Amino acid sequence: QVQLVESGGALVQAGGSLRLSCVASISFNNFNTMGWYRQAPGKQRELVAAITSDGSTTYANSVKGRFTISRNNAENTVSLQMISLKPEDTAAYKCNAANAAGMTYWGKGTLVTVSS
Repeated sequence: QVQLVESGGALVQAGGSLRLSCVASISFNNFNTMGWYRQAPGKQRELVAAITSDGSTTYANSVKGRFTISRNNAENTVSLQMISLKPEDTAAYKCNAANAAGMTYWGKGTLVTVSS
């Protein structure tokens, strides 16, 4: 069974930085796309950033220039570096992995709280 485990969520002041990490229980070679999603209370889940096996990245407009997604295939880790955090970035952040067959996997999430 594939497991994704996130870490790095915390309470931080506006303007601060955090780095989220997601470790997979199997090789990243099994996944075409890795991504980070977030869901704030009362809001729909949204894609924050994604990275493909060839390194192509996608970002939500709201985080462009502030967040950077990266993957380390050797360590089966995908990370999300977040700077200049805003209160509206407060959410539960979840790691997602998708393979070529269209199967997707989710982590349980890590909570990011940005105080004003």
